[in-house]
Amino acid sequence: MTDGVMPLQTLAVVSTTVAAAEQAHALVQAIMQRRLAACVQVEAITAHYYWREQLQEEVEWRLQCKTLPALAPALLALLEKIHPYGLPQLLLHEVQASAEYAAWVAQAVDAAGSAAVAP
Repeated sequence: MTDGVMPLQTLAVVSTTVAAAEQAHALVQAIMQRRLAACVQVEAITAHYYWREQLQEEVEWRLQCKTLPALAPALLALLEKIHPYGLPQLLLHEVQASAEYAAWVAQAVDAAGSAAVAP
């Protein structure tokens, strides 16, 4: 830290949801095998939404994938291809992280190899 200000770096967080823990696990395995994320957090949530003009309430599993901004397009393409939903929630957030955490993310993903791996 310099002058009390922590240096920050930009990371990408890609999130999606699925209906079952097994689906979440399958997506995590595909993401991690391709090293498109350094970390994927999975949590149970309750989603409230309109689908075909009807209010829905469902238990879902949210995946939060921490990655480099340069790898986000490949990660989104993979999720779009293998996601079990016909219309998946695919969200991309840019976040600021400590330089140390960002360095770990960069080390954990294989930026050169991952970009070359087709989804």
